[in-house]
Amino acid sequence: MPIYEYICLQCKRRNSFFVRLSEVTEHRRCQYCSSEQLERIMSRFAAVKSEESRLESLADPSRWSGLDENDPASVAKFVRKLGSEMGEDISKEEIEQMAEEAAKESESGFDQENSPTSDNINADDI
Repeated sequence: MPIYEYICLQCKRRNSFFVRLSEVTEHRRCQYCSSEQLERIMSRFAAVKSEESRLESLADPSRWSGLDENDPASVAKFVRKLGSEMGEDISKEEIEQMAEEAAKESESGFDQENSPTSDNINADDI
């Protein structure tokens, strides 16, 4: 069944109706004010993106505008934005946990560029 959306000309609220094909021509009433003065509007829709197109859009430098890496709130907002773009639902608690871990690593002098990796570990170190 398709969903048709209408705007009430009296109260200006959006109304959505599940409509069978046999009911398309029936008159509808506003779900909020019961007015019959409804006007059909174009429904919103979502377009599915491939993972590749999502990654390409994230690489766009304009997406990084407004990011202040020294402001935890700005970073948290950006992480949520990245997560939603990748289809992940990141909670506030998870972001706070990641921020705490990053702060601890920063305080302890953890340097990811000079951290041991399989490329720079000597056999004698193992």
